[in-house]
Amino acid sequence: MTESRTDAPRVLVRVDGPVARVSLNKPDKLNAVDLDMLAELLAAAERVRADRSIRVVLLEGEGDSFCSGLDFASAGREKARIVRYFVAPPWRRTNVFQQALWAWRELPVPVIAVTRGHVLGAGIQLALAADFRFTTPDCKWSVLEAKWGLVPDMSGTVPLVELLGADVAKRLVLTGEVVPGEHAAAIGLATGVDADPEKLALELADAIVERSPDSVAAGKKLLNKVRLGSLRSAFRRERLYQLRMFRSPNTAAARKAGTRGTPPEYGPRTFG
Repeated sequence: MTESRTDAPRVLVRVDGPVARVSLNKPDKLNAVDLDMLAELLAAAERVRADRSIRVVLLEGEGDSFCSGLDFASAGREKARIVRYFVAPPWRRTNVFQQALWAWRELPVPVIAVTRGHVLGAGIQLALAADFRFTTPDCKWSVLEAKWGLVPDMSGTVPLVELLGADVAKRLVLTGEVVPGEHAAAIGLATGVDADPEKLALELADAIVERSPDSVAAGKKLLNKVRLGSLRSAFRRERLYQLRMFRSPNTAAARKAGTRGTPPEYGPRTFG
């Protein structure tokens, strides 16, 4: 679903070679999520998925904040639309609130969140949908739903229990306490912390771009599926994806470059 009601873009997508920068674009509202932004997040994920030249995504916020959570005032004026977005259709396991974030987890390219200012509520769930999260030391992180008598319901519970111990995850969800970026990195919410988190993100992006886009896509999907499946399905996926890599022209390019000691020349992604 890509429905949107405003002319001003809520999400910006800028592609620079193999890197796509996707930015939340409501800086005057600290990039609080409204229903239009959800629709545009879905559309942006679809655009990235369709462009096989994109190798990595930087997910960030315009202005001084990554995302301050759900814009309750805006969303509250569209109760009928909230109902439509909340009901999951029988052919899909997610509703729009969930899929707008989970779509970034499902992309066949790595997603790196660059966070400053606030990573609250819907914002922390969006950051958790990324594969990596780099933050400033003073950035404020919180599963803020507890403050409003709610639970996280935008797909964030899955990565929370993957990344954190049960007691740490429960403390964040039950209390809604706000932790600084430095502490978020210490407990595993964030991948790394620096006064300039974009520097860390770009260093990782450069390392990823050096590898075959097919093995990167297959590796991401393999690890995501293994975490949620049985041992039998995990080992089956290893065999299946490796067979796909044997047949990939980008694998041949990596092998040729490795043998000759030259930089690889990869073509578009063929996996995912």
